[in-house]
Amino acid sequence: MDEELFEAARDVRLRAHAPYSNFLVGAALRTAAGNVHAGANVENAAYPEGWCAEPSAIAHMIAASVEKGARRIVALTCVADPIGGRPTTPCGGCRQRIAEFSGPDTLVHCLSPEGAGRTYTMAELLPGAFSMDKA
Repeated sequence: MDEELFEAARDVRLRAHAPYSNFLVGAALRTAAGNVHAGANVENAAYPEGWCAEPSAIAHMIAASVEKGARRIVALTCVADPIGGRPTTPCGGCRQRIAEFSGPDTLVHCLSPEGAGRTYTMAELLPGAFSMDKA
């Protein structure tokens, strides 16, 4: 587990705006340039038209990126309460969004606020991801 990403995701989770589901999620990512960006889920009255924590972190990355490697995710940590006793993983749409800026070997740590959970590779979470790369 990447302790810095865990702390960032756990901290930002507490600032999530989830008045409808009360399901708080935080995400933090590290870029190839070493930068850390975090985001939380944000709901609104047109539920479910909010956005998840992972694209919030990605948006922060894009807004801040100016150097080489600043848009390449090398690790990502999601922090949320477990569902059904299992770690909460990114939803399908978020998996594709993460894949856009990472690779099949990128580690995604899915953890509870206490730090329990599991680590996946992007290839495990999203085999056959859409890509502009030629196979």
